[in-house]
Amino acid sequence: MLTKATGNWTKKEARHLLSRAGFGGSPEDVESFHRLGREKVVNFLLEPTERIDAIPKPEWANIESVRENMMEAMEMRREVMSETEGMSREEADKARRAAQREIQQKNRRQGLEGQGWWFRKMLTTDAPLREKMTLFWHDHFATSIQKVKQPALMIVQNELFREHAFGNFRELTQDVVRDPAMMLYLDTQRSSKAQPNENFAREVMELFTLGEGNYSEEDVKNAARAFTGYRLNRLTGEVVQNVGAWDGGEKEIFGETGKFNGSDVVKLIFRKDRCADFMAEKVWEFFAYENPDDEIVVWLGKVLRDADYEMKPLLKAVFLSAEFYSEKAVGTQIKCPVQYLVQMLKELEMESPPMGLAITGQVQLGQVLFMPPNVAGWDWGKAWINTNTLLTRYNIAGNLTKGSYDDGKRGDAMRGRARDRMAKRAAMNRGGAAPVFSEIAGSDLRNHTEELVDSLIERFFSVPIPAQARKSFLEYAESKKGGTFTDKELGELCHLMLSTPYYQLC
Repeated sequence: MLTKATGNWTKKEARHLLSRAGFGGSPEDVESFHRLGREKVVNFLLEPTERIDAIPKPEWANIESVRENMMEAMEMRREVMSETEGMSREEADKARRAAQREIQQKNRRQGLEGQGWWFRKMLTTDAPLREKMTLFWHDHFATSIQKVKQPALMIVQNELFREHAFGNFRELTQDVVRDPAMMLYLDTQRSSKAQPNENFAREVMELFTLGEGNYSEEDVKNAARAFTGYRLNRLTGEVVQNVGAWDGGEKEIFGETGKFNGSDVVKLIFRKDRCADFMAEKVWEFFAYENPDDEIVVWLGKVLRDADYEMKPLLKAVFLSAEFYSEKAVGTQIKCPVQYLVQMLKELEMESPPMGLAITGQVQLGQVLFMPPNVAGWDWGKAWINTNTLLTRYNIAGNLTKGSYDDGKRGDAMRGRARDRMAKRAAMNRGGAAPVFSEIAGSDLRNHTEELVDSLIERFFSVPIPAQARKSFLEYAESKKGGTFTDKELGELCHLMLSTPYYQLC
C-alpha cells in the first residue's frame, strides 16, 4: 500500500506537485503552494473556485454551430449545382472543388482557434489540475479532428472531459458512448444490426477500461452488437439509439447473458475488478512514474472501487502519498511538448506568448492538441525526445528568450519543402512578446553572480544540477562581469539553462 506523506512540506515538493498536477509556475507560484501546506494545496487543486468558463470558448464552439455549418454547406452545394448547370463537366468539377475548399478552410481556421483557446486555458488558468486532467482524458479517450472534421464537436468533447475532470469514471465512459466526436471517430455512427462495427466495442475494453487480455474476442463481437443503432443527428446534435438498427437479441458478455445495449455493456465492464486497477495504474503513470509495483496498483484500484469510481479520492491518494514525492518520482518525467511549452512560458512569466507559438511549437515537437496520432493516444516518456525534437526544443527556448523568431536553418533534417513550411510558420511568429527580465532578475541580483545563477536554477530545474553544469552557468555569468549584465545577456544565460537535458524533465 501507499503510505501518507509526513514530515516537512518542502519547496521542492511544492514545485513537484505544481509541475505534475499542473503545468509548473513561477517562483511566486511555488511559494504560494508551499505556504498553503500539503493537505490544503491538494484540496485547492481538487476543488478549484475558478469557473469552468472563465476563459470563454469560441462563439462557434457548440452543437448549434454544427447545425449552422451543415446548413451552410448544404446551401453552398445547392448554389454550386445551380451555378454549374450548362457548364462542362470539367468546369463543374472545378467549381465544386472550390466550394469544398472553402468549407475545409473554415474548419481549419476554427480548428486552429480551438487549439489556441485550450492552450491559453492551460497557460492562464487558476485551476491547473482541471486542465491537466482534461489533457489526460483527451489522451485516454483519444479522438482526432482530422477524422471528426467538425471543430465544434472537439470542443464539445473537450468540455465534457473538463466537466468530468475529477468526476465519476463510469459516468464519463457512459457519456463517451454517446459523444458525437467519439461516434464519428470510431464509426459507431455506421454500426447496425446487419453490420456491427467492432471498433468502439474493442477499444472501450482494450484502451479505455480493462486493457489487453482481459476480455475475449466473443466479448468484443457481442459488445459490438450491443453498441449498434446509435445515431447522431448532425442538425440537432442529439444522439439516439435507433431501435430498428439495434441488435436486440441475446448476447453473452463476460459470462452473462441478456439483451444488452451499449449502456449495459459499460455497466458489465465496471463490475470487473480489473477496471479499477487499469485506471489506477494509468493515473499513477501519468502523474508519478511508469511501471509501478503491483502493490501500488492494487491498493489504488481498491481506493477507486471503494469510491464507486469517483476520481477525486484516487487523485487525492496519489498526491498525498509519500511515494509521489520519492526520488523515483521527482524530476524523472520527460515533459510532453504541451507541458514543455506551457511550463516554460510560466517560468519565464510570459502570459502572452508570441503569436502562433502554441500551434507551431506543438507541430514541431510532435504533440498537437485535438490531433493525437491514433485511438491509443500519444506515446509518452522517451518517445517525446529524439535528436530533431531536442534540437527544436533548444531553438524554441532560444527564440523565446530572445523575444523573436528567426528564419534560419533548423538542422539538416529540415530540407526542401519541409524547411520552407517551417520558415513560413516562423515568419508568422515575428514580433512576439519577450520575457520581462527585470521581473526574473532585478539589477541587484545581476550584480551577484552566484546568487543570480542559483536563483535561475531554482526557477527552472526540477532535478539536482550536476556541479559541472552549474559551473558552466557561472562561467558564462562571470564572463559578463565588469560590463553591464543586460536583458540580452540574461536572456542568453536563460537560454543556456533551458538548452540542457535537465530542463526536459519535471
